[in-house]
Amino acid sequence: MSIITLTSDFGCLDYRVSAMKGKILSLNPEVNTIDITHDIQAYNLIQTSYIVRNAYKYFPSGTIHIVSVDSFFHKSRKNILYKADGHYFLAADNGLLSLVFFDIKPEAIYEITLNNRFDDIVNFTSTDVFVPVAVHLTNGGLPEVIGRKIESAKQLLFPKPVYNEPEKMIIGEVMYIDNFGNIISNINKDFFETLAKGFESFTIKFRNLSLSKIYSSHTELVVDWERETEYHGQSAAIFNDSDQLELTIYKGSKKNGAKTLFGLNVGENIYIEFF
Repeated sequence: MSIITLTSDFGCLDYRVSAMKGKILSLNPEVNTIDITHDIQAYNLIQTSYIVRNAYKYFPSGTIHIVSVDSFFHKSRKNILYKADGHYFLAADNGLLSLVFFDIKPEAIYEITLNNRFDDIVNFTSTDVFVPVAVHLTNGGLPEVIGRKIESAKQLLFPKPVYNEPEKMIIGEVMYIDNFGNIISNINKDFFETLAKGFESFTIKFRNLSLSKIYSSHTELVVDWERETEYHGQSAAIFNDSDQLELTIYKGSKKNGAKTLFGLNVGENIYIEFF
């Protein structure tokens, strides 16, 4: 079964997502098309990388992922096909895929030359470039037919936490806020645990608030399930299923979750002080 996933910052109000799906069906009606999300904030590559990185690995090897974020066509900017971890990724050469795979070396990178002749007209990158390439791959076509192999693509630096040794403190930042208002940081579990070995305790600090414990899941903080409702609204820090430090409100939402109650925004600092 051939699978193409779609991720974009198009939203669902306009015609663009439907146009992509219609073009896929017109070229190969047997393709299974799956939406990852179309609610990416406009041009937000960090947000896109977090979502795509955590979603793609659940799909079968060989899946083709179209990532239409900051993808408007211009002849001076390449569009690329990225083969990594057994999957194919189509995106503009804007550094996005280097953020998705900051720790994985791609198996191959191709500059897409389809529709790239001087007299070709590209009105919409996703339908005129990405979809034909994706369907070509689902039909068993070789990447070399639609592009030329290149050594590297545009690189962006993924924001990483740092350790301030004199202050005995990790300095991280908010990189993503999810649909429940949970605040996801760039502090990874392995990084934290490596540094925590030499200390007895720690405090997580953000704004004028602090937490002194990290749970392994959202539900671990509930110690009495007969009184579960009493825990609603309780604040906590967890390592989420991506092993990233997350600030959460138990059973919070966009309106009353961690984002609203803590007042943190993407890019703001989160500190872990050891002692």
